[in-house]
Amino acid sequence: MAQVKPASEFGKDLLEQAGIQQIIGMFDLLPDLLFWIKDEHSRIVHCNKYYLAHIGASTLSQALGCDDYAFSAPHLARQFIVDDKQVMSGNEVHERLEMNTLRSGEIAWFTTSKRPLLNAQGSVIGSYGTSRHLDKLIAGAQGFNVLKQSTDYIRAHFAENIALDTLASVSNLSISALERRYKKHMSKTPKQFLNEVRLENARRLLVETHLSINQIASDSGFSDHSYFSRKFARLFGEQPSAFRKTHWLETAK
Repeated sequence: MAQVKPASEFGKDLLEQAGIQQIIGMFDLLPDLLFWIKDEHSRIVHCNKYYLAHIGASTLSQALGCDDYAFSAPHLARQFIVDDKQVMSGNEVHERLEMNTLRSGEIAWFTTSKRPLLNAQGSVIGSYGTSRHLDKLIAGAQGFNVLKQSTDYIRAHFAENIALDTLASVSNLSISALERRYKKHMSKTPKQFLNEVRLENARRLLVETHLSINQIASDSGFSDHSYFSRKFARLFGEQPSAFRKTHWLETAK
């Protein structure tokens, strides 16, 4: 009689025979998903074809060993690498909204998830992640027009005082129906989405301008500056002042 393995061991031999390279190669089959693996220094060790197209590389060899500074604007690259370090310290990123740029130079919004990469002994040896263009993510959801109307409104008016009933009215939904749509298709509430748009704008202003932090908070839609600082630290792992100081020290090197 064949020995029965525990459920946790099911398929393990098959996966080991297939090899990691064959498995991660499956991400090339996903045309709207950016996928990457980085070492402990945030250098690319693997990425899928869509990621290569996003950064303007034609072959994987052009990306191997490079960090984000090779392909992104300095302030964006710095943000991505800071995130990598935080993820390797245990702060996972799940479906977070973040700003990026397309090859055309156009600013775009992506939803990103990142996890630490572990070796067989459980030690952190790098990070990996996925990212999807927000508009493509929404387009794949049922009720696309409803979500697009509200997300477009938020991105255009995030600096203003936006109430939930305003977003519901824009979407021709009740507040409860709007919240259900966001939770189902974006894994967050409308208010969380609004705050992430505001915080990403604030993070950009912190490295692109010399505006005071209070002014940046106001320009990003936060009337309470202490609330802004708490939300910024919770999302990005450090206070706005520390984030700006570190960026300026690194760019001065």
